[in-house]
Amino acid sequence: MNQYVTGAMIRRLRESRKMTQHQLAEKLSVSDKVISKWETGRGYPDISLIEPLSVALGVSIIELFSGENIVNTNRAFNMLRMKLHVCPICGNVIQSTGEAIISCCGIVLPPLEAEPDDVEHHLRVERVEDEYYVTVAHEMSKEHYISFIAAFRNDSCEFRKLYPEGNAQARFKISGTKCFYYFCNRHGLFQSKIIRADRQQAD
Repeated sequence: MNQYVTGAMIRRLRESRKMTQHQLAEKLSVSDKVISKWETGRGYPDISLIEPLSVALGVSIIELFSGENIVNTNRAFNMLRMKLHVCPICGNVIQSTGEAIISCCGIVLPPLEAEPDDVEHHLRVERVEDEYYVTVAHEMSKEHYISFIAAFRNDSCEFRKLYPEGNAQARFKISGTKCFYYFCNRHGLFQSKIIRADRQQAD
């Protein structure tokens, strides 16, 4: 039942708000015994009670389902620590600058772990005046393609959305760019650092 609301979470949130089982029951128009069953794992809230339960406990529905409180501990902003989330249903790309619970199309999206580029997903970087011209040696069919390339800097990031039957290429300003991220719809997220790319060109 780790995909549903846990009794431990309900109890922890209720007690943190200094609320009795009776008080929570009154807010939801249920009995004390029902709250007790939830908190001891002998029962679970009906789906129709999820929204009013989250309101009563002062958390979002996503937090309630995840079993964790979202706490902002990102004191020092660093773009290079940014996390990327990609929805497998609609292709939406969502950025977060720290730990977060992200959902899209009704599902929770885990942060992606970037792999170093490989033979099949090799990113080439060329300097063209004040820009980086980047290309990925990869097919761009409707079934298998690179969906975006992003340049990460210390204070910002720049995305280039790509489409099947197009070209896996993009241009980015050189100033401040530290690394590139790019996403294959089959194999996930890849990373290529500027230093590594420049050395490869030099070789």
